[in-house]
Amino acid sequence: MRADSEREVLDRIRRGLVYSESEAAFQNTRRRADLVFAYNHTPPGEEERRRALLAAILGSVGERAVLNAPFSAAFGSNVHIGDDFFGNVNLSFVDDVEIRIGDGVMIAPNVTLTTTGHPVHPTRRVDYARFSEPIVIEDRVWIGSNAVVLPGVRIGHGSVIGAGSVVSRDVPPMVVAVGTPCRVLRPITDADLTTRTEGVPGQEPGPCG
Repeated sequence: MRADSEREVLDRIRRGLVYSESEAAFQNTRRRADLVFAYNHTPPGEEERRRALLAAILGSVGERAVLNAPFSAAFGSNVHIGDDFFGNVNLSFVDDVEIRIGDGVMIAPNVTLTTTGHPVHPTRRVDYARFSEPIVIEDRVWIGSNAVVLPGVRIGHGSVIGAGSVVSRDVPPMVVAVGTPCRVLRPITDADLTTRTEGVPGQEPGPCG
């Protein structure tokens, strides 16, 4: 594909418009499938090798990041993870475009972060036609088991996504959001500082306890 054609396809991808597998094939050199396979088959005790592989797979990765095997990634190179990240088993990154994850994020088992969807009309899905929009997960977010985060979503600082939720729109900071489709259930408040703390030294209930 000529350079001007590649730029046209990249512009369509950037704008969230439909593009095909053949049109985007020039990006395949950025896929890290073999490295993902190697990571998933490296013993947990080989921490230095796992860290080196993770750094080679991802676009960027912060300090003290933990990603339990197995995980999957469409590219890997479009994923950016901050410090103190914890990702549990079977985390799926459908990262045809960028997934940016902040510091202190926790993700439970069997979560899917997908930047990509497909046209509704079947005649538009020829050659695996699709569209892609980036995902942003801000600092200190916790995502529960079996949640799915869809293209173009931003999850705000400190928020909690309930298990099994399908997140199809932005979630504001410091809320608990649950359901299919995911909706805000309530704000996170100082009262949440004292839950499950009875008898824990230094965690006595305050004025809201």
